[in-house]
Amino acid sequence: MRIENGRRSVTALSTAAVALVLGISEAWAAAGRPSPWETGMQEMVTELGQSVSNFHTYLLWLITAICLFVLALLLVIIARFNERKNPVPSKTTHNTLLEVAWTIVPVLILVAIAIPSFRLLRQQLVPPPADVVVKVTGYSWYWGYEYPADQGGFKFDSNMVTETADLKPDQPRLLGVDNAMVVPVGKVVRLQVTAADVIHAFALPSFAVKIDAVPGRLNETWFKAEKEGVYYGQCSELCGNGHPYMPIEIRVVSEQQYAAWLNEAKQRYASAEGSAPLKFANAQ
Repeated sequence: MRIENGRRSVTALSTAAVALVLGISEAWAAAGRPSPWETGMQEMVTELGQSVSNFHTYLLWLITAICLFVLALLLVIIARFNERKNPVPSKTTHNTLLEVAWTIVPVLILVAIAIPSFRLLRQQLVPPPADVVVKVTGYSWYWGYEYPADQGGFKFDSNMVTETADLKPDQPRLLGVDNAMVVPVGKVVRLQVTAADVIHAFALPSFAVKIDAVPGRLNETWFKAEKEGVYYGQCSELCGNGHPYMPIEIRVVSEQQYAAWLNEAKQRYASAEGSAPLKFANAQ
């Protein structure tokens, strides 16, 4: 009886382990939205995001190596210099080679971190010439998007879809919006970000974009999405009781689809601030 119960337990644990691995694999493969059991970054779809992900992986390996090295030193010290093996403790007070090593090695580690870090920072702060410019304004608690005259000269608000029944099949709960920002694939998009009331933060993990929206200040960032799809983010600043209900939805589409969406958007928002959702076929 015990053997049978043991077999069942092993089978149940094996099934759970397989399900966990499959779930994590699915999470790793997901793009554009958070996934259950997600343990790492979302799939990056911009060159900048890939650079951020690579730098994160580099730091993870570096930190792991340092931790293992320090652990090995501690184990050696415990094994060789305990009271039983060394009843008379050493009175050594200086070791020139050791003191030079523990000064130089951390400096070299910091240099190894600083060089790729500064390179990545420059990539973030020095954007290439923009193909599309979108002004993003944070409100309590929704987002507003404004396209300049050369892109149609219109603006609209983007609110979270509050009723589950109103969500489209591809929209996740608490992240889907009525009007998504739409941009063309493979084009440099410059975001000019501000706020109308309190401080917000525009954050989109798959693009490695995160920038504060500050009243009276215009901050800039950029991205160049290399893969069509729907990507989600949220306000990442504690901006008030509506903070968790400020999702961001960006649809990356082909140039032809983007041109069609612009024509419809110009007509829809010509006389202004309508809030009816734009229909956009095949934008996934």
